[in-house]
Amino acid sequence: MNQLSVTVVNKIFEAVDIISLELAEVDGKQLPYFTAGAHIDVHLPGGIVRQYSLLNDSTESHRYVIAVLKDAESRGGSVAIHKKIKVGDVLRISTPKNHFPLISANQSLLLAGGIGVTPILSMAHQLNRTNAAFRMHYCTRSRERTAFLDTIQSSEFSDRVHFHFDDGDDAQKLDLKTLMAKPSPTTHLYVCGPKGFIDYVVDSAKEAGWSSDQIHFEYFGAGEIDTSGDKVFKVKIASSGTILDVAPGKSITRVLEENDVFIPVSCEEGVCGTCLTRVIEGEPDHRDLYLTDAEKTANNQILPCCSRAKSAMLTLDL
Repeated sequence: MNQLSVTVVNKIFEAVDIISLELAEVDGKQLPYFTAGAHIDVHLPGGIVRQYSLLNDSTESHRYVIAVLKDAESRGGSVAIHKKIKVGDVLRISTPKNHFPLISANQSLLLAGGIGVTPILSMAHQLNRTNAAFRMHYCTRSRERTAFLDTIQSSEFSDRVHFHFDDGDDAQKLDLKTLMAKPSPTTHLYVCGPKGFIDYVVDSAKEAGWSSDQIHFEYFGAGEIDTSGDKVFKVKIASSGTILDVAPGKSITRVLEENDVFIPVSCEEGVCGTCLTRVIEGEPDHRDLYLTDAEKTANNQILPCCSRAKSAMLTLDL
């Protein structure tokens, strides 16, 4: 995977517990092009790698901008950025990757929950620049926790953005039932934010008759999974025939690493797709938020950082 060295040229307090980082190529060269919805892997102190969406306009080749919410349950990534990263630091990042691209449509409906505004904001920039029709709804707990509020209100597309605050009066709160009603086949829906927010929007859209092809979403983190019924299963390495036991409480990737079988791993939550591996034989127990329903049904791929097996053994193309 291609990597870049970038300098932190700006670090800005955007809202309660949210900061943004502006990144530029260390030699002042143009950065690789990206499209709205793209993200980068950011390598942080202590060997931590985390994914952050690019929120700026994709025509800005001189910079990448990300925003980071300080997570109370952080495993080190967001805390490192908030407390350790400073202007002038040099970071290693990946080139942009996009698992959440815009689809050409007559109308786009953008829904953001909290920090999920980052890829949605980049989409708004692109849709506005190309004179495409869209509406954007941005839901947060309060005005004080609404990142980029002033930026959006002063933008060319401000009249197409609706803000919804949990602590505000009922009149300004998101009426999702009305918004989802009477779906048009030429409208596409994009949603990003906490898992509960995404699930609520997606379920509401499907209940209202939106087709799966019209609904696009990207999770930032996995929810809690009931692991009380987990049992030991075996993983077979196709290239060597080696068979390994995966005990409850251990991931496939951890067992592989302990046995000197290394595959790329990043988020460790089944969100980013970095560790995607082909399944030759066996039935996975999919616990990721990356694969589509159709891809999970096919049972020929697995995210071994979080998923397990329903069958007694999985043979992996490793």
